[in-house]
Amino acid sequence: MNISPTQIEFTLLYDGLCPLCSKEVNWLYSRNKHGRLGFKDINDADFNPAVYGKTQEDFMAEIHGLYPDGQLIKGMGVFRETYKAVGLGWLMAATGWPVLKPLFDLIYRVFAKYRVRLAGLIAGDKSCNCGK
Repeated sequence: MNISPTQIEFTLLYDGLCPLCSKEVNWLYSRNKHGRLGFKDINDADFNPAVYGKTQEDFMAEIHGLYPDGQLIKGMGVFRETYKAVGLGWLMAATGWPVLKPLFDLIYRVFAKYRVRLAGLIAGDKSCNCGK
């Protein structure tokens, strides 16, 4: 898919070594019909976390996303913006509702803490090298 950088409304920064993350990225890529979502693997050789004032460990600990103006966000907001960019914002809408947002933020923090282990279990590979 040839995407002009001016079309991109949001860029997902993801762990390409994580089988769970890669599955979701592939699914999102297939739904990115209008090219509004950009993708950047934080394990690519040209990715420099210092550009964002962060370490690689910061990016591995929690999902991040980037607006075209350079604003970096992390956590559940990344999922809301990502799904919105591919036209599926309604799937994540409830995660931003004031009554439910704290619950979904907590669930995500727990998930992020155990993501590497979960990815290995889901992929059926206990030697999963994501997060390393």
